[in-house]
Amino acid sequence: MRTSTDFSPLYRSFIGFDHLAGLIDKASQTEKQSSYPPYNVELLAEDKYRITMAVAGFSEQDIDIESKDNSLIIIGTKAVSTGVDKNSQENKTPRKFLHQGIAERNFERKFQLGEHVKVIGAFMKDGLLHVDLQREIPEALKPRKIAINGKSLLHEN
Repeated sequence: MRTSTDFSPLYRSFIGFDHLAGLIDKASQTEKQSSYPPYNVELLAEDKYRITMAVAGFSEQDIDIESKDNSLIIIGTKAVSTGVDKNSQENKTPRKFLHQGIAERNFERKFQLGEHVKVIGAFMKDGLLHVDLQREIPEALKPRKIAINGKSLLHEN
């Protein structure tokens, strides 16, 4: 079974894209992530994105969001459940589930971000965590027009 791909034919016509080979190799060797919690990735506008995760049972204090080295890491940590209903006013009665379908287990979800993609904010609403992202291309990397004026700075005519 072939475990790596040879990208050398692409190097003949694609200049400066050698880092893509590393990204593709990394994507093919990704660790298996759990499917919990479920999430969506939306394109909101040309350079704006939103990740929405279903985090029922988690509060804002239970979730840590970290962005570093083109990675977004979202970690949900639930305190060990004592089986006691925190909202109960009467002597903290123990909770007895006949069926417990709402998972409240700890999770860690990693997303690889593209170049110049920044996390611009996060909020929770109705049991959903929303993380907004935006691609911010620096002025130096944006396309620019090159005028043809017959003069050269390198060669005298």
